[in-house]
Amino acid sequence: MIDHYSADLLGKLVNRVDSIIIGKRKEIELAVVCMLQGGHILLEDVPGVGKTLLVRTLAACLGGTFGRIQFTSDLMPSDVTGVSVYRAQTGQFEFRPGPVMAHIVLADEINRAAPRTQSALLEAMEERKVTVDGVTHPLPKPFLLLATQNPLDYEGTYRLPEAQLDRFLMRISLGYPQPEQEVEMLGRMQEGTPVEDIRPVLLLEEMAQIQRQVRKVLVDERIKQYLVGIAHASRRHPQLALGISPRGTLAWMGAAQAMAYYKGRSYVIPDDAKAVAAAVLAHRLMLKPEAKLTGLHGEDIVEDLLSQGKVPVFQQQRGASS
Repeated sequence: MIDHYSADLLGKLVNRVDSIIIGKRKEIELAVVCMLQGGHILLEDVPGVGKTLLVRTLAACLGGTFGRIQFTSDLMPSDVTGVSVYRAQTGQFEFRPGPVMAHIVLADEINRAAPRTQSALLEAMEERKVTVDGVTHPLPKPFLLLATQNPLDYEGTYRLPEAQLDRFLMRISLGYPQPEQEVEMLGRMQEGTPVEDIRPVLLLEEMAQIQRQVRKVLVDERIKQYLVGIAHASRRHPQLALGISPRGTLAWMGAAQAMAYYKGRSYVIPDDAKAVAAAVLAHRLMLKPEAKLTGLHGEDIVEDLLSQGKVPVFQQQRGASS
């Protein structure tokens, strides 16, 4: 059964963020769904379309501790994870936490830092801990990393390592607003950014409880076969050098569970998997060079795979919420 109180809170959360980030409700819903699964989000788009504002708004709506890392070319790994400082008074080293030791962390312009610094996030993203000078420090629970990235052809950017890219549950692009939406934005922002006035809608303790409920959402065996069938098809796709990995399939199933929960159901249907497919899978695919030259993107391949997949048909849905 779905907790209707939690469903109402999620609706209020999306509405609150939607009142700040105008005209991007679909992208906001994807971001919330990603957080329900405890996944990390990569927001990739050109400068100035509201990536950082979206992260700040989500953080303000959730409460908890917030850390921000402004990635630059001279950023060091210790600037992210923290550093051990020697205290002469005690004769011992004391750990001084870095900004990653927070519930919600904004990694702003993550691809402007050198690969060595980017890799410092790998342990935090995958294992929810950091190791400094041989000592392991657990991160707060829940831990959510929301990173922004400018396109790779912009000056001063580095390509994210494939291993790190795979740790992001979703990659979301905002895009430019429609003219009427941009006019509305000008009106709302005329007297300043209203993020400072936002009060938490959903406490982190409530988010942690919802994340536990999401993992219990029913995934029928036929849904699992559907996901695996598309993953295997991607590994044989003529325009791909690298298809969906087993980790990618697992991430896709988890995101589908979160989408089902957000929609108020205790079971997954094929439409849940389709709704999150592009955001979860596109950044995990590696196109062949000749496919890139034709202008294809990962999202195009995902759409092609979905069109060819055999969608399971259910005579009667089970486990529906009342």
